[in-house]
Amino acid sequence: MKFIYDLHRTMMSQNLILVYQGDFTQETTKSILAMAERNIDSSGEESNIKRKVFNVMVESLQNIVKHSDELVDGQTRSHAAIFLIGREANRYTIMSGNPIRKVNIPKLKESLEKINALDKEGLKELYKEIIKNTTISEKGGAGLGFVDMARKSGGKLEFEFPEMSAEYCFFSLKVNVPREATE
Repeated sequence: MKFIYDLHRTMMSQNLILVYQGDFTQETTKSILAMAERNIDSSGEESNIKRKVFNVMVESLQNIVKHSDELVDGQTRSHAAIFLIGREANRYTIMSGNPIRKVNIPKLKESLEKINALDKEGLKELYKEIIKNTTISEKGGAGLGFVDMARKSGGKLEFEFPEMSAEYCFFSLKVNVPREATE
């Protein structure tokens, strides 16, 4: 039972306002967004900051739902992932993590590194280019999500791929949204 208290202390020390771990569906996503929105609304946050945070949350959750690889461990099949939101004095932090097959990492890493190499204007141009030239993938994405997260946050996307098994890694993504106006 001590782990409950330890978990609570960890959440408090990390300034986490919402944590969800489990299977992600469209219904789960709606519930998480509603809870987060109520929490941010009750804090009296400025509307432009709320919009940016909400946009990054939506993109992050959609990424989990659409692009998380089904983890197959023996007979167990799972789409288990994690989503966290933290609030500090100067920023919100939106974090997510989901299983990904190792074969899918190089393309994703290349895309994230390309996005992180661009400045504000470069991100705007890439966004326009994707809208103009890209078709929707079989999973429902056109590749705009990460670009949009970088644009809304005004910062770099932080990511890692810790190894889970011979076939899978855990795609961890962190996006910081400043609590003061950056435009």
